Formats: sequence, C-alpha cells, structure tokens
Amino acid sequence: MASGEGTGDSNAAGAGMEVPEVELCLDLTSCQLHDLSEVEIPPTLEELDLTANRLTAVDPRIGHLPRLRKLSFRQNLLDDDAVAPLFTWDAIAGLQEIVLRDNKLIKIPDASIFKGLLVFDVSFNELSSLNGLSKVSSTVKELYFSKNEVPKMEELEHFHALELLELGSNRLRVMENLETLTNLQELWLGRNRIRTINLCGLKSIKKISLQSNRLTSMNGLQECVALEELYLSHNGIQKMEGLSMLQNLRVLDVSSNKLTAIEDIEPLTSRLEDLWLNDNQIPSLSGIESALSGSREKLTTIYLERNPCAKTPNYSSTLKEMFPNLEQIDSDMLA
Repeated sequence: MASGEGTGDSNAAGAGMEVPEVELCLDLTSCQLHDLSEVEIPPTLEELDLTANRLTAVDPRIGHLPRLRKLSFRQNLLDDDAVAPLFTWDAIAGLQEIVLRDNKLIKIPDASIFKGLLVFDVSFNELSSLNGLSKVSSTVKELYFSKNEVPKMEELEHFHALELLELGSNRLRVMENLETLTNLQELWLGRNRIRTINLCGLKSIKKISLQSNRLTSMNGLQECVALEELYLSHNGIQKMEGLSMLQNLRVLDVSSNKLTAIEDIEPLTSRLEDLWLNDNQIPSLSGIESALSGSREKLTTIYLERNPCAKTPNYSSTLKEMFPNLEQIDSDMLA
C-alpha cells in the first residue's frame, strides 16, 4: 500500500461515526438521594459531588473509579462505620480531595492509603480530637476541621506543605505545634477560647483569623512580616500594639474590642486598605489623621460606628477630608 493510502477512508469513517463522550464529572448536588441505586456511575469519573443528599452509606461502585480525584459527601448522614470502606479501596488511592463536611463523624478516618491527598475536609462533624491526623498524607495543602469539639492542636507536625488550616469553632485554648508548618499561609482559629497569640515563629503566613476568642493583647504578631489580612474582632483587646512590623497588612479588623485609641500603625504606610474599628471606645476623631497618615491615599474603607467619636458633628465629611479615597465609611457607600 502506498504511503498515506487508506488514510482518507479511515478519516471519513471516523467523521461519520459518533465518538462516545467521556464523562469526567458527575454533580448530584441537592438531589435528596437516600442511596445511589438509581444512578449510573461512569467508570471514567474524575470528580463526584454528592453534596446535600441523605446518604447513610457509601456506594461500593465508587471503589471502582481509578481516575477519581475529587470526592464530596458534604452535608449527608454518614457516620464512622459508613465511611470506613471508602478508606480501604486501593483503586481510588489517587484521590486528591476528600470532603466529608457536615456529617456524623466522631473520629478522623484512617486516610493513609491516599498518598497524594491535597484537600481534607471534616468540618461540621462531632470530632472530639485530632487523633488520627498523623496518618493523613504530608502532601496535604488544605485542612478543614471547623465546628467540631477539638480541644488541642496536635498531630500537625508532618504537614510541611500545608498552606491553609481551618480550626475555627472548636474548644482550643492554646496555639501550639505550629512550628513545622513553614508553608502555612492561612490560619483560621475564630470562635475558640484562645487567650494568647503564639504563631510559633511562623513568618510566611498571610491571613490570620482569631475572631471571637479571649484575647486581651495583640502581642505575638511581630514576626509575621508577610501578613496581609488580620481579623481580631470580638475579643477583649485594650491596646493596638505589635503592628509596626506588618508592612504588608492590607486588612485590619479589630472591631468589638476595648480600644480607646488608634496607635502603632503609623508605619503601615502604603498597603492598608480596610480598617475595622467599630464597636470600640475611641473618644474622638482627634489624632486619627496623624495615626493613619501613611495610609491617607490607600485607605478605601473605615468603620468607626458605635464609638463615641462617631457622634462628632459632620463625622462622615470630616473622615472624607482626611482620607480622600474612601469608598465606604461605616455602612455607607460613598459615591
């Protein structure tokens, strides 16, 4: 056969033939399914989303999806026994994202077979500790444990690649065992019982939330030189301090504390955009312009409502004169 002979016929045949579409994603969100008996599960799936159903068991066919990379059982009725088989199926050991948020788990499942796991979410369950976390792969970049009953930060030491840690709404009293999380960029610890800030020497972190804790001081943030967003609202902080080294700070929320003055942020010259100071005890607008002189051109949002100073005559216009680029003062959007 001459070179190329038959190629045209082959292409023509292919052109007239329907190629079956390969299904990579199956989204069954909010279908109120009690089981998957009536659902066809294509063996080619890479993503399976079963969020917001009524599942009480894991369909064994999921264990025969070798290409599966993302799996979500968020907001179902799965307990420890129900999810146990999932963590024994070698065929899906390539999973990179497992979401078991908002179920009925009492303990962390043994996830040791998932050697390349990147995201692990067991928030909104009934976990009473982080025991078992040591078996989760060190490759993980995002861990979510919010809204459980966890009293202690433990078994975190091996997560050298971790970038986001969410432990909000637990029973934590102490910030600890963070020293080895050198790549951590986001730390969410709101709604706990923490009294003292201790970042354990972390310097690369960019976002920290410690809202609704029991803090009385801001000390402990001085080494977080990469910090861009800091949320400390609803504590008992009496003085703004430890901020002068945070040259990259863009958002600062210290609302609902016991502050009586704006201070220690004069060096934040070029980056600060949002400043939340509402619900404190700042007596007047006197001194605010000098305290924020370095942010005069960059500041676009300031909240001071429910402070004594907010009763100043011509309050909004005075602030606008001080900071000409403001887009929002308290709850008022500026034209």
